[in-house]
Formats: sequence, C-alpha cells, structure tokens
Amino acid sequence: MRALLEAIAVGTSHQLRTTPRRVRDYLLELARILLGQSFANGLSVAFGLTLVGLAAYAAGGLRAASVAALGAVVVSMPDLPAQRKHKLQQLLPAVFLGAPLYLAIQLAQRNDLQQGTVLVLGTFVAYTATAWGKRGVPLSISMVFSMVFSMAGHDPENLREALHNTGWFGVGALAYTIHAVAANGALNRRYRDQCLAEALFAFSRTLRAQSLRFSAQHGDSGVSMGSVLAQQAALADTLQSTRDIVLESPNTLRRQRRAAVLLALLEARDQLLACEIDLDLLARHDPASVPMSGVQRALRQLARHIDRLAGNYLLGRTIARHVDALPPWTEPRVRHPGSDAAAAALVRGVLARVGMLHDQVAHLTRLARAETPPELAAVRENWQLFVSSTAWSWKPLHTQLGWYAPTLRLALRAALAVGAAYVVALHLPWNTHPYWVVLSSAVVLRANMAQTLERRNARVLGTVFGALLVMGFLAAHPRPAIVLLTVALATAVAHAFAVKRYWITALAATVQALLQAHLLATAVRPSFAAAERIADTVIGAGIAWAFSYVLPFWEHQQLPELIRRTLAAQRRHARLALEPRAESAADIEWRLARREAYDSLSALVQATSRSRSEPRMVQPLFEPLETLQAHCYRMGAQLTNIKSTLQLRSGQLDMDRLRPALERTAAAIEAALDPKTVLPAAIGDAGPAMKRPRRNGRRTPSATSGAAAGATLAAEAEMRESALERPADALADDLTPWLLHRVELVQRSAEQVRQMVARTLG
Repeated sequence: MRALLEAIAVGTSHQLRTTPRRVRDYLLELARILLGQSFANGLSVAFGLTLVGLAAYAAGGLRAASVAALGAVVVSMPDLPAQRKHKLQQLLPAVFLGAPLYLAIQLAQRNDLQQGTVLVLGTFVAYTATAWGKRGVPLSISMVFSMVFSMAGHDPENLREALHNTGWFGVGALAYTIHAVAANGALNRRYRDQCLAEALFAFSRTLRAQSLRFSAQHGDSGVSMGSVLAQQAALADTLQSTRDIVLESPNTLRRQRRAAVLLALLEARDQLLACEIDLDLLARHDPASVPMSGVQRALRQLARHIDRLAGNYLLGRTIARHVDALPPWTEPRVRHPGSDAAAAALVRGVLARVGMLHDQVAHLTRLARAETPPELAAVRENWQLFVSSTAWSWKPLHTQLGWYAPTLRLALRAALAVGAAYVVALHLPWNTHPYWVVLSSAVVLRANMAQTLERRNARVLGTVFGALLVMGFLAAHPRPAIVLLTVALATAVAHAFAVKRYWITALAATVQALLQAHLLATAVRPSFAAAERIADTVIGAGIAWAFSYVLPFWEHQQLPELIRRTLAAQRRHARLALEPRAESAADIEWRLARREAYDSLSALVQATSRSRSEPRMVQPLFEPLETLQAHCYRMGAQLTNIKSTLQLRSGQLDMDRLRPALERTAAAIEAALDPKTVLPAAIGDAGPAMKRPRRNGRRTPSATSGAAAGATLAAEAEMRESALERPADALADDLTPWLLHRVELVQRSAEQVRQMVARTLG
C-alpha cells in the first residue's frame, strides 16, 4: 500500500514496474478512489449510521435501533460532499418526504392491495424528483428506500404502533441529518483538496488523450473525435462538481489558493482545446510531412506533472515540499518543411499553443506552491454565480408535466415497473423477502436505456459476487463483532462507489443486506438467503429492463432542445468573447457564458453517447451530430483564445483595425446561430421529436442533408485555402493579422455549426 500511495504522489508507477500495466492502472485508479472525497464521504456515512444505531439502541432497545437506522439510511442517500452553507437544504427533503411514505406502507402492511397502491403512487411521486437533475436523483432513491425499508420492518399491530415506528424512523433521520451537516463542515477542507485533485486527474487524462492526436501520422493515432469529445464532457462535469466545493466562500488564503488553482486549470483546459484547432489545420495541410512526436512527449510530461500535483493534494502534503516547479518551456524539435511557408507558420502556431499551455500549467504550479499570490477579487465577490443552484423551487417540476416530458414518462414507467415487481414478488414460491424484487426493479430502472442496461448488468454482477463473498465469509464462523464491523465497512463502500462503480455498490449492498439478515434471523441458512437474493435481483432487474420500453423517451427526442441550448450558449459566449472591454464585470459575465457553453456541450455529448445503447431504429445520425459537437468545441476554444489575447496581449494589437472586424463577426455569429431561424427550418412540424426519414428501418439522410454536406465540404475547402494562402504567425510582434485570421475562423466555424444542425435535425 505504501508503494501504491507513493506511486500516486509522484504521478507515476515506478514502484509497481513489475506489475502488468492493466493491473497497475487499476490499482492506481482504485487507490485514487479510496483517497478521494467519495470514499471519505462513505466513511462518514458509515460512522453516522453506527452512531445513530447505537444511540437509538441505548434509548429504546433493539427494535428502536433497527427502525432509527432505517431512517438514517434513507437520509444518507443524498448525503454527498456539498457546500457547507447549503448542506441542510440537501438533506431535509429526504426527511420530510421519506417519513410519510414510511408511515403509509406501515399502515398498509396487512393488505396487499393497499400496500401495492401505496408503492405505485409513492414511486411515481419519488421519480418526479428527478426533475431537479443530479440533486433530485438521490432524493428519489431515498423516497423509494423509505417504502422498501418499511416493507422489510416489523408489521405494526395497530395505528399506535405504526406511529411509534414512524417516530423512531424520524428520530433516526433527524439525528443523522445533524451528523451529516457537522461532518460535512468538518471535512470541508479535506473535500476541497480531494475535489481539486480529482479535477487535476481528469485534466491529465484529457492531456494524454490529446497527446495521442499528435502522433507522427495524425490520421493513424487511433483516437477518434468521439473519444476526445467524451473526455471533454467528463472533464466539464468534474470541473463543475469541483467548482461547487472549491469556489464556495473563498475568504481565507488557503481557500483562495485552491480557487486560483482551479481557475488556472480552466484556462489550461481552454489552451488544450485550442491545440486541437491548430492540429486540425496542420493535419489538413499534410500530416505525414510534419511529425509532432516532440509535442506528444511534451504533453505527456505535462500530464505526469499534473498527476504529481494531484497525488500530493490527495495525500494532504504540502505542495511546495513535494512538487518541483515546472522547468521552463523548451521547444521540442520538429521537422519544419523548409519550402512551405504556410505549413511552417502552422507548425510555429502549434508550438506556440503548446508553449502557452506549458506556461499556464507552470502558473498553476506556482499558485499551488504559494509562490504566486492568488488574484481573485472578482470571483471572491461573485462566487455564488459559479456554483450550482441549491434552492428547491417548483420551476423545474412545472416544465416536466407535459406528456412528452422525460420526467413524467420516467415516473409513470417506474410506477408501473414497481407495481409489476410487487405482484411478481407476491407470487414467488419463496416469498421471504418480496421487497428485494421491488428494490432491484426500482434501482435498476433509469431515465434512459444506456443507464438502465449498465445498472442491470452491474446489479446482477455485484449481487452474485456479493452473495458468494458472504457465503465464504460466514463459512469461517466469524464473531458477531467482526460481522458488525464488516456491515459498517460494506455501508461505506456501497455509498462511496454509487456513482464511480455501481457494481461495487451492488456487491457491498448485498454483503450488507445478507449479513444483517444473518444477524436478525440466524435460523435461515446463508446459502438459501444468498440464492434467494440472487434470484430476486435477476427477476427485479429483468422487470426493469422490460419496462424501459414502456413509454420510452429516446435520446433523439431531446436533441432539439439540447441543440437549442447549445446554440444559445455559443451565441452568448461569442458576443462576450468578441467584446474588447476589460472591466471586471465584463470578465465575470464572459466566464459565466463560457461555463454555460461547455456545460451545454457536455449535455449534448452525453446524450449522444447514451443513444448508442438504444434500438437502432431510434438512433440519431451520429456523424453530423459528432461533427456539430466538434465544431462547437473548436469554436469555444477559438473564442477563449481571442478573449485571452485581447486581455493579455493588447499591446501587440491594432484595435482600430480589430474593432470593426470583431463587431462584424459577432453580428454574423448572432445571425448564424439564432435558434429561431436555425431550428424551425430543421425540425419543421415534428414537435418534441425529430422527423426521421427511414428506409427499411434505418435512418437515411434527406436531400437537404446531402446539400448541407456539400455546402460543408465547400466551406471546409474554403477555410483550408484561406489558412494556407494567408498564414498568420502567432510569434510575430504585431498579432493583429493572426487575431484577424482567428476571428475569420470563428465565423466560419459558426457557419459550419449551422450546417451541421441542419444535417442532424433535417
């Protein structure tokens, strides 16, 4: 383990050289997870559940402790690392919504019809909480668990006993809420380092993926644009999660340094995206004649440096003592085509871009080493604008009440699936734990086919291995204290890996459930309980999979709205990036627009990825959709490049020449990406779903798509000729021609985005 931790700290695996590469990478990833904020949060959850159970046992005995522990488990579902000031808002809905559902099941315990009705209606209400996005999903699961746990508890003899059980349930929920708020505050400092480390690791992975694009034969790098887009989407998600923790209340020097490192990381991400644009221009010229292996090595060295920095954050080390300053930029040797002035200018541009990325990482390192003071005046005053909303308003729910709304369809689908699972469970020959079938069905069914299939496989796999693990564990006849300790550890693991690796969560949850059943009912043979658990899980997962085809909401149905959001974000980003103003308020507004541009693109990329798991006949046209996303990413990187040049290198610019071009380009992009003119022409009268011309069950491009494809090829050819006829040198003293050229490329990218929208939705 020491070698493993040292390997993380230095960002390499010298101590594990004798280990096969796949095993080594897996061990490093596992260690990073165990040292990350998710596992720390899982340990906090396990500790809180143990405290609540022991306190309830001391106050009311075993039965009170078991019911109070159930209330604590329900509230622990949405207990994730969060902002300190809003932690209570994150947990209270689970308390006030879970207790009534628990009581309703208690009152219906002796009537199968009433209990089934409560399950169906309660599941519908629970899944409507997914309208609040990532915050709502854990809340919906906690509401389902409150009903399932009520089914698993003791049958009340009368109303008084049901109220008594619900009272202990509420006491456990409130007690755990107090613990969670206190623990989140105590761990806040650690969470900031862990979240920042996770963002740095995500950036290093993106650096390595990008480095593969700089091989000697660009077209044979083996890295598709789809994989690059997926990496960028994952990085955008990680960065937003990190913002929510790291940018909260940066009112101390330590917090300001962490926030400054994060902002520097955002700038480095933009420089990396701009590298893809320069590489694309170079590859269009003649990729074989300009090998870039030196650039590839430089990017990998930066990735290793970022890994060292992230590893020391994870280990809680002082950065200045364990991470050396990044050496000055040394331009790698590349073979310049001596007679081709255009290609030579492009090569110099690529090297300049990588040099800027190197300088940004060096600046990030100086901030981490406390060698450069953080400059966060604007962010310190406006940090609330950069973090995700934590308020529970009715607005998201109002927008999801239409028949074609994905949340309403998911809620109806889940209610029907849980009802069917309950009926099947009542008629199984064993019928010992009917709630296991219901629970498996509820946790496997997700909003889309891709996640449902992933959950189905992970749930079954984790349950099988978990059951086998329990059988082997109990065969050794462990002491009750060891069993209790194992239950607590399984609880921590189940909570920690719920998002990272769900099959591990399923395995840990199986261990937890079977060991608890063994403690409460020692007369039941472990082998039979394990077999029953596996059978119930397979049945429940199968029901969820079958009902994923009921009232489906396929990914192509939300593409128009996602594209509309992307176009609006790109327009706003372009308008603000092309403004030469340098005021603090203008900079904050531009940063917010840039964040929305990347967030909207991330949502579009993820929807495209999920649609690959859906039936072929409802899949969108992937080629124009991925091309659209690529153009949007490149356009965003170019705009950030232009904005940073206007801010940092204004002394090398002739603003009298630039200002009219900037205004003209901003107006052209506003017109080209106007959703009012782009989307209606593409969608027509299709309503919430796209029109999809077919032939023998397969998507076929329309005549409009063919014309758009021809126009796209012509535009790309024109851009290529422009880039080669008027090469701009990024290292010249006067950067005005270079920036004018970039402005022209941005406008052409906007036109290509418009054409790809027509092909995608046409």
